[in-house]
Amino acid sequence: MEILHIYVSLLLLVVSYLFTTHIHWKVSNLPPTIFPTLPIIGHLYLLKAPIYRTFARISAKHGPIILLRFGSRRVLLVSSPSIAEECFTKNDIVFANRPNLVFGKILGDNFTSLVWAPYGDHWRNLRRIASTEILSTQRLNEFQDIRADEGLLLIRKLLSNSSPVNMKSAFYELTLNIMMRMISGKRYFGGDIVEVEEEGRRFRKILDEAFSLAGASNLGDYLPILSWFGVNDWRRNYFY
Repeated sequence: MEILHIYVSLLLLVVSYLFTTHIHWKVSNLPPTIFPTLPIIGHLYLLKAPIYRTFARISAKHGPIILLRFGSRRVLLVSSPSIAEECFTKNDIVFANRPNLVFGKILGDNFTSLVWAPYGDHWRNLRRIASTEILSTQRLNEFQDIRADEGLLLIRKLLSNSSPVNMKSAFYELTLNIMMRMISGKRYFGGDIVEVEEEGRRFRKILDEAFSLAGASNLGDYLPILSWFGVNDWRRNYFY
């Protein structure tokens, strides 16, 4: 009998929570959401692989703008070009910051790099430096020969290869070669120097391990309580 009372009490607690959350959402002038929003996990129960198709199904069913909750974080799902334009023009400062994820803390030097720094004087200074030293017309023209050479090498490699080619890996290596030639003056992939190839494999392994920390794959970013138990990795196949 006591167990029955416990079950009834838990059921009433969950129902009360869902009802209160639903009413609060209605009176808070927030974008529409999906009912129910479950305690603790929010809308994480909706996610299925691959994630972009899940978002497409949600948008097709519930409309062009939906406010979801992934654990402790709110996620605004926008599928309308006009609404997206409004987000990045009239309300651009509101959406200027990135969330503080473990990826940005570790690889973004505690959120001080250009990609992860919060909107403000420091970020504007970094953007000015990047615009001048990396993205200016003069600098882009200086690196034009590198981009053209790497593109030509990739085409030759594809033409000489009679077996199927993983284009994702090929373009990834193309991007890395361009970046490393701009930074260090040498290419890591597709060359004939064994030492450089070995160094390139180690470099790519470092990058793969670094990107495995990406926020979308770290469940602890959405459910911080899990970090107390050492549970951080999310199944990456949700996002590919």
